[in-house]
Amino acid sequence: MAIEEKLAELGIILPEATASVGSYIPVKLTGNLAFVSGMLPSEGGRVKQTGRVGESVTTQEAYDLARICAINGLAALKGVIGTLDRVKGIAMVQGFVQGAPDYAEVPKVINGASDLLVALFGDAGRHARFAVGVASLPMNAPVEVAFVAEFMP
Repeated sequence: MAIEEKLAELGIILPEATASVGSYIPVKLTGNLAFVSGMLPSEGGRVKQTGRVGESVTTQEAYDLARICAINGLAALKGVIGTLDRVKGIAMVQGFVQGAPDYAEVPKVINGASDLLVALFGDAGRHARFAVGVASLPMNAPVEVAFVAEFMP
């Protein structure tokens, strides 16, 4: 099944890829690897929800926001390689969660991105990963996700 069909089956419409807002590019291609920069849970040019997980943001809300981060990353990736059907697999996911000082469910939050990538790419979506809690993220976003994808030339 083509990835566009799988996205439709999952009820996902990729947004337009957004330009970077700093001294970086959204996706860097090196050989057959695509390094997707950290993505925030933005919709319509704004962070969908702000705050700390475990305070003003629930774990479930943050899980859903991590999913949005992955969707934004996929949109950026598609914008560079043309079609997600070229993706051979996801090698690594890097997740950051702006949590309360005692928040301990960081991995559950980043599962929002991981679960989506596995649902979309199957076994090829299984990846190495780290998920860390941080004191602060850009624009007071609760979560940020970056990933590395392998693609076909």
